[in-house]
Amino acid sequence: MAGHSKWANIQHRKGRQDDKRGRIWTRITREIIVAARAGGADVNMNPRLRLAIEKAKAANMPADNIKRNVDKATGNLDGVTYEEVRYEGYGIGGAAIIVDCMTDNRVRTVADVRHAFSKYGGNMGTEGSVAFQFKHVGQFLFAPGVSEDKVMEVALEAGAEDVITHEDGSIEVLSAPPDFEAVKAALDGAGLQAEMAEVTMRAENTVELAGDDAARMQKLLDVLEDLDDVQEVYHNAELN
Repeated sequence: MAGHSKWANIQHRKGRQDDKRGRIWTRITREIIVAARAGGADVNMNPRLRLAIEKAKAANMPADNIKRNVDKATGNLDGVTYEEVRYEGYGIGGAAIIVDCMTDNRVRTVADVRHAFSKYGGNMGTEGSVAFQFKHVGQFLFAPGVSEDKVMEVALEAGAEDVITHEDGSIEVLSAPPDFEAVKAALDGAGLQAEMAEVTMRAENTVELAGDDAARMQKLLDVLEDLDDVQEVYHNAELN
């Protein structure tokens, strides 16, 4: 990755997520329902549900809402059935994009995603067309100024796969998805609070975009993220 702009890109992404905070509960609700339906209501046996509930609490979702969504998923209440679906495509400058959705109407969702790609300068791809450019990982990002030695010692001891220090001074820790919780617990226990900690699709290589191309790419990403059925949008563009 081009480390010089890593921190700026992450901060920019966080800022845009904060602007859309009103939609966060909807996405978390779907994640809770799908996770509970797939792995059951016992958080001790269902790490995906445990992470979804952590996200819900961090977003200040009331405990009653969380319980109601778990009950819906496990048959204690009537609810909508969501399925997970992934779409892939290309953005400005050939940048790779993955769009993860949860939907109760696949026909509607694919039409919305395809329309967004075509209207805003992208191209919808086939399954597997860009996914190979990403790796499913646990990712932690620390602000410039955090002790590299301490992060490295704690993270690697807890089972992290890699610790990367970028040119801008930010530190990135990567783990296998099953090890995410153990690494997070160790970092938190050592007083090392990551600015971002998530299980994500991390781009193996990036495409740098600037000026009008960066603006067009951001518009495409915004439109995709604003679609009702979209949960996450991953891409490999560095916007300068």
